[in-house]
Amino acid sequence: MEWLWRFDMCLNVKTPEDHRHKIGRIDLLNGDNEPPPTIEEIRAWSDSFERLMKCSSGRQAFRDFLKCEYSEENILFWQACEDLKVENNPSVIEEKARLIYEDYISILSPKEVSLDSRVREIINRNMVDPTPHTFDEAQTQIYTLMHRDSYPRFINSAIYKRLAQLNNNGSSGSSRKESAT
Repeated sequence: MEWLWRFDMCLNVKTPEDHRHKIGRIDLLNGDNEPPPTIEEIRAWSDSFERLMKCSSGRQAFRDFLKCEYSEENILFWQACEDLKVENNPSVIEEKARLIYEDYISILSPKEVSLDSRVREIINRNMVDPTPHTFDEAQTQIYTLMHRDSYPRFINSAIYKRLAQLNNNGSSGSSRKESAT
């Protein structure tokens, strides 16, 4: 069964047949030229945060949820760190590290992520000679924050439940009975 879910950010899920509201709609497609996730794959996002974060559609849905919570900077920072880790060119590493610092670490940034002083000190030392791992401690701290704080709310959100076609009680929306084999 091929499908494409669209949802209005922060509001509700719409099937392709529902064209009443076109503003703010987002296609839930994998970046990376992957096919859209199946309902089973979407439901598996509730099994582990790691599984959600490994799927580009999962990251996109989670990012859209974080926008609604005014904490999108966390996943943007995490993704910027992932991009930095695959870089080999020293001048590009230095430039990307500087941009990450300005965008997410600097206290002057409107997208500043919440880090403790110990991690900030590590980053400041690492920025003297940036490497692809300059922000590893901070990335781990933000990943943990998203996992413990935002992820449970995402899994319990109306957005996720509609994507996964679940009823409010968390069970499948289909009326078929599962056989116990």
